[in-house]
Amino acid sequence: MAKSTSNNPQINPRKLSPERYARLKAEVKAPYRSLRKFIYLAFGASGFVGAVIFLAQLAAGKDLTTALPNLALQIGIVALMVWLFRWEQKVERKP
Repeated sequence: MAKSTSNNPQINPRKLSPERYARLKAEVKAPYRSLRKFIYLAFGASGFVGAVIFLAQLAAGKDLTTALPNLALQIGIVALMVWLFRWEQKVERKP
């Protein structure tokens, strides 16, 4: 009867370096993690730029009724992206 190799983490069928094998196993467990982290950074940066623009509009006193909700939205986007990025890092550190 054939042995099941899926439960044995020490098997390295292609004789890869331990670092590369560990990185490939991590990618299989969580595909597209680096892409998600890049998207979080990009959206966070975009929200930060938008927040600076709406903050400048508020400081200038220009159209306060629309600038304030938009500033709050941009700050919320930045906060969400920071939270998602930190959550992704915390999950990545778990064994």
